[in-house]
Amino acid sequence: MVHTMSLLRALIRTARMIRHTPPLADGLPPDEAVLLDAPDERLSPSLVAAALGEYEPAAKLLATTRESAEWENRDRYVMRLAAFAYSRDEWLATWLAAAPRDPDALVVKAQLAVRRAWDSPARAERLREIGPLIDAAAEGDRHDPVPWRISLDHARGTHATHTAFESLWEQAVRRSPHHYGCHVAALQYLSAQWYGSHRECFDFAEQAAADALPGSLVQALPVRAAFAQLLSGDTTSVQDDRIDAAADLAITLSAEYQAGDPWPAEVRNLLAYVLVGRGRWTDALEQFRLIGPYVTSFPWSYASDDPLGQFLEARDGVRIEVASAVPVRGRGGRSRSFGH
Repeated sequence: MVHTMSLLRALIRTARMIRHTPPLADGLPPDEAVLLDAPDERLSPSLVAAALGEYEPAAKLLATTRESAEWENRDRYVMRLAAFAYSRDEWLATWLAAAPRDPDALVVKAQLAVRRAWDSPARAERLREIGPLIDAAAEGDRHDPVPWRISLDHARGTHATHTAFESLWEQAVRRSPHHYGCHVAALQYLSAQWYGSHRECFDFAEQAAADALPGSLVQALPVRAAFAQLLSGDTTSVQDDRIDAAADLAITLSAEYQAGDPWPAEVRNLLAYVLVGRGRWTDALEQFRLIGPYVTSFPWSYASDDPLGQFLEARDGVRIEVASAVPVRGRGGRSRSFGH
């Protein structure tokens, strides 16, 4: 009897998956249309030009963000351009040779130097050596918070004390009180993985989110803290409540943006990851729909060396979980009964 009931439950689950999984693909782009870390329409021409050894489009783009105080966009573009220069830096070398004091070239140079040092076995020593590059970038435009975000990352890698870090944090928020990148850098420093604890991480994230401007990605800081907590595997019922509250706040934030908008893509990818970790399948499926084709390496690279493949597997798994919970309907809309 026990074997029979187990078999029936398996048959019901399979029937649900077969019947309901295809319709649940509505609103989800096909696998071949999904893009990993796709640049937006403003950054794309700069990357294409850089691939040809030309720096002028990147210089114009970053100058525009600096002059119009688009600090969030500037930070994103600096990181992407530095990531490109990590393996192909001829265009950046040409730019620096032509304009060695250009504040935009200097900030990309500093970001690239930090990234290269971070990958070194002698990380702390290498990072200390490049401190003057970050100082030069900060002096390039004293209103720019991006060099200070780089300083915060640099401080984490050089084992800076809390006092030293707080001094840098004060300089960063003085320039842009709600800068998302600087808040993420601070959150990482306070994480249990580095120099804080899960409690400190959540406390900082929740307070920052409460103080954030409407629609600000800073409201997603608690879900970053939740992600760190889930990665540790060390949760309690109280922490579970904070994780779910963080996810709920990020869901509200996500709803303020259009589906398929590349701007909140990383937040939505992170939120989907956390929702999957909490077994909140229906909520996760909705985020996969809102993500559209814009997959980001973070956070999926934490689970696999193939972040795109991990994303697609997670998306398929969520569809199956949602489908398996949908009752099987017979003709006339009535559920069929198995057994008596």
